[in-house]
Amino acid sequence: MSTSSAARQFVTWAPLAAVLIVLLPVVATAQEPVTSFDQLNTRLKVGDTVWVTDAQGREIKGRIRGLSATSLLLDAGGSPQDLQAARVGTIRVQQSDSLKNGALIGLAAGAVAGALVMVAVCEGEAGCAPGGALLGAGAGAGIGVGIDAARGGKKVLAYRAPGASGSARLSLAPLITPHTKGVALSYSF
Repeated sequence: MSTSSAARQFVTWAPLAAVLIVLLPVVATAQEPVTSFDQLNTRLKVGDTVWVTDAQGREIKGRIRGLSATSLLLDAGGSPQDLQAARVGTIRVQQSDSLKNGALIGLAAGAVAGALVMVAVCEGEAGCAPGGALLGAGAGAGIGVGIDAARGGKKVLAYRAPGASGSARLSLAPLITPHTKGVALSYSF
Protein backbone atom coordinates (compact mmCIF):
# COMPACT_ATOMS: atom_id res chain seq x y z
CA MET A 1 0.00 0.00 0.00
CA SER A 2 1.43 3.37 -0.94
CA THR A 3 1.73 6.36 1.37
CA SER A 4 -0.96 8.31 -0.45
CA SER A 5 -3.34 5.34 -0.28
CA ALA A 6 -2.73 4.99 3.47
CA ALA A 7 -3.24 8.73 3.92
CA ARG A 8 -6.53 8.54 2.00
CA GLN A 9 -7.74 5.68 4.21
CA PHE A 10 -6.71 7.63 7.30
CA VAL A 11 -8.55 10.72 6.08
CA THR A 12 -11.60 8.58 5.32
CA TRP A 13 -11.83 6.61 8.58
CA ALA A 14 -10.38 9.03 11.15
CA PRO A 15 -13.32 11.48 11.05
CA LEU A 16 -15.75 8.61 11.60
CA ALA A 17 -13.70 7.38 14.55
CA ALA A 18 -13.53 10.91 16.00
CA VAL A 19 -17.29 11.36 15.70
CA LEU A 20 -17.93 8.00 17.38
CA ILE A 21 -15.54 8.83 20.24
CA VAL A 22 -17.28 12.14 20.88
CA LEU A 23 -20.88 10.99 20.43
CA LEU A 24 -20.87 7.63 22.18
CA PRO A 25 -21.83 8.18 25.81
CA VAL A 26 -19.60 6.92 28.56
CA VAL A 27 -21.31 4.08 30.39
CA ALA A 28 -21.95 5.11 33.97
CA THR A 29 -23.93 3.59 36.75
CA ALA A 30 -26.33 5.90 38.50
CA GLN A 31 -26.67 5.84 42.25
CA GLU A 32 -30.18 4.94 43.37
CA PRO A 33 -31.96 7.68 45.33
CA VAL A 34 -32.52 7.17 49.05
CA THR A 35 -36.09 6.58 50.19
CA SER A 36 -35.79 7.66 53.81
CA PHE A 37 -35.09 11.10 55.29
CA ASP A 38 -32.72 9.57 57.83
CA GLN A 39 -30.45 8.61 54.88
CA LEU A 40 -30.42 12.09 53.31
CA ASN A 41 -27.17 13.00 55.03
CA THR A 42 -25.43 10.38 52.84
CA ARG A 43 -26.38 12.34 49.71
CA LEU A 44 -26.87 15.95 50.83
CA LYS A 45 -25.16 18.43 53.13
CA VAL A 46 -25.97 21.83 54.56
CA GLY A 47 -25.30 24.46 51.90
CA ASP A 48 -26.30 22.31 48.89
CA THR A 49 -28.78 23.84 46.44
CA VAL A 50 -31.68 21.46 45.87
CA TRP A 51 -34.94 21.28 43.93
CA VAL A 52 -37.71 19.78 46.08
CA THR A 53 -40.94 18.55 44.49
CA ASP A 54 -43.69 18.32 47.08
CA ALA A 55 -46.52 15.77 47.17
CA GLN A 56 -48.72 18.12 45.05
CA GLY A 57 -46.08 18.43 42.33
CA ARG A 58 -44.88 21.98 43.16
CA GLU A 59 -41.14 22.57 42.86
CA ILE A 60 -39.20 24.62 45.42
CA LYS A 61 -35.58 25.61 44.85
CA GLY A 62 -33.52 26.41 47.88
CA ARG A 63 -30.30 26.04 49.82
CA ILE A 64 -30.27 23.49 52.64
CA ARG A 65 -30.03 25.11 56.07
CA GLY A 66 -30.72 21.98 58.09
CA LEU A 67 -31.32 18.22 57.74
CA SER A 68 -33.03 15.87 60.16
CA ALA A 69 -34.57 12.41 60.05
CA THR A 70 -38.05 13.95 59.67
CA SER A 71 -37.63 17.31 57.93
CA LEU A 72 -35.58 19.50 55.63
CA LEU A 73 -35.02 23.19 56.36
CA LEU A 74 -34.55 25.24 53.17
CA ASP A 75 -33.70 28.86 52.51
CA ALA A 76 -35.97 29.42 49.50
CA GLY A 77 -35.57 32.96 48.22
CA GLY A 78 -34.81 34.47 51.61
CA SER A 79 -37.66 32.78 53.46
CA PRO A 80 -36.95 29.63 55.48
CA GLN A 81 -39.21 26.67 54.75
CA ASP A 82 -39.43 23.62 56.98
CA LEU A 83 -40.51 20.70 54.79
CA GLN A 84 -41.75 17.62 56.60
CA ALA A 85 -40.83 14.23 55.08
CA ALA A 86 -44.49 13.38 54.44
CA ARG A 87 -44.85 16.46 52.16
CA VAL A 88 -41.78 15.72 50.01
CA GLY A 89 -42.00 13.65 46.82
CA THR A 90 -38.50 14.04 45.39
CA ILE A 91 -35.29 15.98 46.00
CA ARG A 92 -32.81 16.70 43.22
CA VAL A 93 -29.32 18.11 43.74
CA GLN A 94 -26.91 19.57 41.22
CA GLN A 95 -23.98 17.22 40.88
CA SER A 96 -20.68 18.79 39.95
CA ASP A 97 -19.02 17.48 36.81
CA SER A 98 -15.32 16.72 36.61
CA LEU A 99 -13.49 18.70 33.92
CA LYS A 100 -11.38 15.60 33.24
CA ASN A 101 -13.86 13.94 30.89
CA GLY A 102 -14.21 17.11 28.81
CA ALA A 103 -10.44 17.41 28.58
CA LEU A 104 -10.05 13.79 27.50
CA ILE A 105 -12.80 13.92 24.89
CA GLY A 106 -11.47 17.23 23.55
CA LEU A 107 -7.93 15.86 23.54
CA ALA A 108 -8.90 12.83 21.43
CA ALA A 109 -11.08 14.77 19.02
CA GLY A 110 -8.49 17.57 18.68
CA ALA A 111 -5.65 15.11 18.05
CA VAL A 112 -7.58 13.37 15.28
CA ALA A 113 -8.69 16.65 13.72
CA GLY A 114 -5.17 18.11 13.91
CA ALA A 115 -3.65 15.01 12.34
CA LEU A 116 -6.25 15.07 9.56
CA VAL A 117 -5.52 18.68 8.75
CA MET A 118 -1.78 18.08 8.72
CA VAL A 119 -2.09 14.96 6.52
CA ALA A 120 -4.12 16.98 4.05
CA VAL A 121 -1.69 19.93 4.17
CA CYS A 122 1.60 18.00 4.23
CA GLU A 123 0.75 15.54 1.44
CA GLY A 124 3.11 12.81 2.66
CA GLU A 125 5.92 14.99 4.02
CA ALA A 126 7.71 13.05 6.78
CA GLY A 127 7.18 14.23 10.37
CA CYS A 128 4.51 16.76 9.52
CA ALA A 129 1.36 15.09 10.95
CA PRO A 130 2.53 14.55 14.59
CA GLY A 131 2.96 18.29 15.12
CA GLY A 132 -0.58 18.93 13.94
CA ALA A 133 -1.90 16.16 16.16
CA LEU A 134 -0.18 17.66 19.20
CA LEU A 135 -1.41 21.14 18.43
CA GLY A 136 -4.95 19.85 17.82
CA ALA A 137 -4.84 17.77 21.01
CA GLY A 138 -3.92 20.80 23.11
CA ALA A 139 -6.58 22.99 21.53
CA GLY A 140 -9.18 20.22 21.81
CA ALA A 141 -8.42 19.63 25.49
CA GLY A 142 -8.80 23.36 26.19
CA ILE A 143 -12.10 23.53 24.32
CA GLY A 144 -13.36 20.39 26.13
CA VAL A 145 -12.55 21.87 29.54
CA GLY A 146 -14.25 25.13 28.56
CA ILE A 147 -17.42 23.36 27.47
CA ASP A 148 -17.54 21.28 30.66
CA ALA A 149 -17.00 24.35 32.84
CA ALA A 150 -19.76 26.28 31.06
CA ARG A 151 -22.26 23.43 31.36
CA GLY A 152 -21.89 23.05 35.10
CA GLY A 153 -23.32 19.87 36.56
CA LYS A 154 -26.52 17.94 36.12
CA LYS A 155 -29.42 17.50 38.50
CA VAL A 156 -29.54 14.03 40.02
CA LEU A 157 -32.27 12.46 42.06
CA ALA A 158 -31.10 12.19 45.69
CA TYR A 159 -34.42 11.27 47.35
CA ARG A 160 -37.67 9.67 46.25
CA ALA A 161 -40.54 9.19 48.68
CA PRO A 162 -41.34 5.55 49.43
CA GLY A 163 -43.94 4.29 46.99
CA ALA A 164 -43.50 7.24 44.63
CA SER A 165 -43.38 6.28 40.99
CA GLY A 166 -40.10 7.11 39.28
CA SER A 167 -41.61 7.90 35.91
CA ALA A 168 -44.59 7.56 33.65
CA ARG A 169 -45.12 4.17 32.00
CA LEU A 170 -46.74 3.33 28.69
CA SER A 171 -47.64 -0.27 27.90
CA LEU A 172 -48.88 -1.71 24.61
CA ALA A 173 -50.04 -5.32 24.28
CA PRO A 174 -51.72 -7.21 21.47
CA LEU A 175 -55.33 -8.15 22.16
CA ILE A 176 -56.46 -11.15 20.13
CA THR A 177 -59.57 -13.17 20.86
CA PRO A 178 -61.78 -15.23 18.55
CA HIS A 179 -64.06 -12.18 18.10
CA THR A 180 -61.69 -9.22 18.61
CA LYS A 181 -58.36 -8.06 17.33
CA GLY A 182 -56.74 -4.92 18.69
CA VAL A 183 -54.22 -3.37 21.00
CA ALA A 184 -54.51 -2.86 24.75
CA LEU A 185 -53.00 0.44 25.83
CA SER A 186 -52.27 1.41 29.44
CA TYR A 187 -50.63 4.55 30.84
CA SER A 188 -49.60 5.08 34.44
CA PHE A 189 -47.74 7.83 36.28
